[in-house]
Amino acid sequence: QAYIQQLESSRIRLAQIEQELHSARAQGVLYPGSSLLAEQGIAGKGLGGIDGLSSEAAMFDVEYARWQEEHNRLMYELRAALQQHLPEGELQMYVESCLAHHDEVLAIKDAVIKGDVFHLISGVWRSPAERCFLWLGGFRPSEVIKMVLSHVDPLTEQQIVAVYGLQQSAVQTEEALSQGLDTLYQALSDTVVSDALTCCSTPNVSNYMGQMGLAVHKLTTLEGFVRQAEKLRQQMLHRLHQVLTARQMARSLLAVSDYFHRLRVLSSFWVNRNRMAPQDQQLEAGPHT
Repeated sequence: QAYIQQLESSRIRLAQIEQELHSARAQGVLYPGSSLLAEQGIAGKGLGGIDGLSSEAAMFDVEYARWQEEHNRLMYELRAALQQHLPEGELQMYVESCLAHHDEVLAIKDAVIKGDVFHLISGVWRSPAERCFLWLGGFRPSEVIKMVLSHVDPLTEQQIVAVYGLQQSAVQTEEALSQGLDTLYQALSDTVVSDALTCCSTPNVSNYMGQMGLAVHKLTTLEGFVRQAEKLRQQMLHRLHQVLTARQMARSLLAVSDYFHRLRVLSSFWVNRNRMAPQDQQLEAGPHT
């Protein structure tokens, strides 16, 4: 939870940097605190979700919703195929279709990573409960492997060794990316609090824009971290596919899908908890006599 809060606070802080740069270019104001921002009413529009979604974020939300609908359909078909006890060869075709669909989400995310990476890592496109477990715009591969180990039995000794090896590799990569992200945030924070960005009566425009340019350059590193996380997620699924049988992989995909579905259901209950409370109280009271 603390990690998610850190990402959210960093997203807001960094988005404000982008907002100031955009306003400076649009209005010719090259230092913070200008009343022109409020007078012109342009602050925050289309800049990473301060007052509204950027065009890239809005497009991503639409495309991801379509992807999720198709994902639900594929999971329904995969579940039916599994229940019909199809041969491994036939079941393999369903599994490969699901994996190909997972690969498609990379292209959808790539566009928003370029245009509005803060929208992706903030998790506002996912349900509230899902956001609690979000890591760099998606699931932690190591957590998915844990689900596999608890839902796919029996595994051969060779499979167990291979899956645990994948988990260890995933954890190490996740830790490296998380540490790199912390380092980036610290470097960016040091840049933002630099004396060159201090608002004063006679601001040094050259120093100010130089520091802002340096901060923006550092933000491109954030895009790289998210892309590496996406690649890790993709590689983990395909490597699991190489280790497991078609039936085991089908069960794994369904277990992961069910997990996120339950988080969305939990979110629905959470959002509607105040409306449900009076109904629960009425049920507890029983019928009136």
